[in-house]
Amino acid sequence: MSLPYVLDDYDLDAFVSIARSFAPDRYGYVVTPNVDHFIRYHDDPAFRARYADADFILLDSRFLSHLFGVVKSRRVGVCTGSDLTAQLFERVIEPNDQIVLIGGSDQQARILAERYQLNSVKHYNPPMNFVRNPAEVQACVEFVEAHSPFRFCFLAVGAPQQELLAQLLKSRGKARGMALCVGASIDFLTGKETRAPVWMQKIGFEWLFRLLNDPKRLGRRYLLRGPRVFSLLWVTKLLVRPRPVLAAPALTTTVGPEVRG
Repeated sequence: MSLPYVLDDYDLDAFVSIARSFAPDRYGYVVTPNVDHFIRYHDDPAFRARYADADFILLDSRFLSHLFGVVKSRRVGVCTGSDLTAQLFERVIEPNDQIVLIGGSDQQARILAERYQLNSVKHYNPPMNFVRNPAEVQACVEFVEAHSPFRFCFLAVGAPQQELLAQLLKSRGKARGMALCVGASIDFLTGKETRAPVWMQKIGFEWLFRLLNDPKRLGRRYLLRGPRVFSLLWVTKLLVRPRPVLAAPALTTTVGPEVRG
């Protein structure tokens, strides 16, 4: 029996436009699935529920996009969390926008504020394994809510922690703004980690670059767990939501001043 797997068909530029126009009086959250998340989605019903509640599901993996093209004869637009985070800071966020960062260090928060000349970056870094402690989870969501409404809230604590926070914020109904589950994106943006060369990104081998640079931490994920993706593709029913068609602006006719004879 196939498991439905929903993705939104956005590339980077298309979603940047969506994020720029996101209404500040409502809450919505973005998830950015990669191969590891795809496997977790099949294994964990709670993780699937968090994806079901997400407003946008953006494919983070060019490698997975290539596999969908081969196995499902369907290529899906790719909008990686790292590229999206960088573009939001560079093209969308204004100096006086309220930005919330969950995860990362105080130094990284300062780097972002200084580099992009931001006046309001609110940062909270929960302790390791905070999701095992309900009081720590509560403190985290209350921090986000205390700084709502925000333009963007970057949840950079890794899966499945960030998706849990995003869904919990939605269920509580207090926060306003767009929350983005972006994993290691802040590490890349602030120089703590180095991204793969562009040519490796384009062919879907960014994972190999990361593995070679941090084999101890990522070896099990990519070499032991990762290959399961090939068998799971055959029991996946890919459902791609098309981009909404925006209505064209109404044409108006300008009537000149009345001429009296």
